[in-house]
Amino acid sequence: MDWNNVVWDSAMWLLKAYVMTVVAFVVVVILLARFTKWGRQFWRFAAPYFNPRRSLKPLTILAVLLLSTVFAVRMTVLFSYWYNDFYDSIQNLDESAFWHFLRVFALLATVHVVRALIEYLIGQTLDIDWRTWLNHHLVDDWLDSRAYYRDRFLDDAIDNPDQRVQADITNFVTTSRSLSMGAVTAVLSIVSFTGILWDLSGPMTVFGVEISRAMIFLVYIYVLVTTVVAFWIGKPLIKLNFLNEKLGANFRYALIRVREYGESIAFYRGENVERRTLAGRFADVIRNMWQIVFRTLKFSGWNLTVNQTAVIFPFLVQGPRLFTGQVSLGDVMQTSQAFGQVHDSLSFFRESYADFASFRATLIRLNGLANDNQHAAELPILKTGKSGDDLQVEKLDVRIPTGQTLIEGLELTVTPGQSLLVKGPSGSGKTTLLRTLADLWPYADGTVSRPVGEAIFLSQRPYLPLGSLRTALAYPKEPTAADDVVRAALSKVSLGNLGDRLDETADWTRILSPGEQQRLAFARVLIAGPAVIFLDEATSAIDEGLEYTLYTLLRTELPDSIVVSVGHRSTLNQFHSRGVELEGEGRWTESELVG
Repeated sequence: MDWNNVVWDSAMWLLKAYVMTVVAFVVVVILLARFTKWGRQFWRFAAPYFNPRRSLKPLTILAVLLLSTVFAVRMTVLFSYWYNDFYDSIQNLDESAFWHFLRVFALLATVHVVRALIEYLIGQTLDIDWRTWLNHHLVDDWLDSRAYYRDRFLDDAIDNPDQRVQADITNFVTTSRSLSMGAVTAVLSIVSFTGILWDLSGPMTVFGVEISRAMIFLVYIYVLVTTVVAFWIGKPLIKLNFLNEKLGANFRYALIRVREYGESIAFYRGENVERRTLAGRFADVIRNMWQIVFRTLKFSGWNLTVNQTAVIFPFLVQGPRLFTGQVSLGDVMQTSQAFGQVHDSLSFFRESYADFASFRATLIRLNGLANDNQHAAELPILKTGKSGDDLQVEKLDVRIPTGQTLIEGLELTVTPGQSLLVKGPSGSGKTTLLRTLADLWPYADGTVSRPVGEAIFLSQRPYLPLGSLRTALAYPKEPTAADDVVRAALSKVSLGNLGDRLDETADWTRILSPGEQQRLAFARVLIAGPAVIFLDEATSAIDEGLEYTLYTLLRTELPDSIVVSVGHRSTLNQFHSRGVELEGEGRWTESELVG
């Protein structure tokens, strides 16, 4: 190594190596995306992010990261030559050369540390930016396709979409970067250090046959054989890692359900049942973990044995040549370092197999989430429109997934100020009708036109988002109503005691009783003033006196709103001018109601 021209030589090497690396990187990614299943799955989540028409930032970050990776290989090559010259100075007892190469080492080490820190920052920037984009992309798809709700209608609905968004996106991004940059480093190191080994390697006699440059051939054969064996041992880790994520998420979901339905479980004294359920799911997790442990013992044991054997190999080959004067001590040390680099680089794909197995499992789970979103969006849906002031239902047929008809040929026209009560026996399709009118039920045909203006659906179990009480009252809109308006609405539904807690952030579902939650939902309606109000047994947890008060409020505060209710109580008749009785098997009758 000519240390006087090392900067210029390194710059030229870096330029050539970088251009070739970029070209090879692009070609390999294209080939993997075209000819491998996992490559296509990877490309599904990588291509939109790196699309230059969307933004040049990701490609710029990746280009700089590749440059830093190539530079790291060059630094390793320089350290290799430094080892040779430094140990030669020791062998030759050359004190001035000894101190000179220590100063060279200090310079190389400084550059290496700075490069490593910059590469860390660049890598983390790529991880965070990619994770942010992918999180928004998948969550938006999940919400826009309503897969969070509609996947219940899919035959092959996925498990634990929350975990796939929270954990799998992070694993995908970080592992994509580590594996790809690790592969680039490995290939460049193989090319660079094979040349060094070629210059240092001598002949070797094997079974009476002299093999020129024997070390080169031996290291490639050694790593190739050990890699094939490692892949065979580690292949089951792909499935085991997939199951580890799935079973762990199932156990966590069971724990969440115990917390969510804690009161019901306590009333039933269901601790023993829940204990058995949790113990069973946890046992599945542990059983799979032990399978991973035993498989990893085999895999890691093989890799450790191979690596330890490789440490002594270059000394066995070059030792005799050192003692006969064919090579110097520096040559031996550089051979050991170069052999280690070639061996480690060739072994990268073998030792990364466990990470790749986990990566494959992550790809499968993310791909499943994307497919689930797509299939949910493709489900048929009854499109509702907005026109005029009336709620109009024409030739509406509603079915269950098996094809059985619930409602056939429903015709309705409800004008502003009118109210409609939907009744019928359990299973006749009352709630399903409301889901259809809300664009949620996929198994329906016909036409639904709602008035121009907002429509609000109140379910039997109101949804209260995390956040302040003010946010819960305005949901799904931003809280813009004045405090006096909000407090007045709370007082009208007998929740005036909450008027001073509007900005208190809490899990209000746990604080308020079911009846209080239903009253809060009515306050939400009073504040919003929608054109159409759909109520699905929205007063089931409220006594008849409060029910009377709430329905009277709707009629007096929102006299022009259309009210459509689903309920069983006969007391609801007095608040509705018309009724529809669902009789099952598609039949229905309409009648006038007299309060």
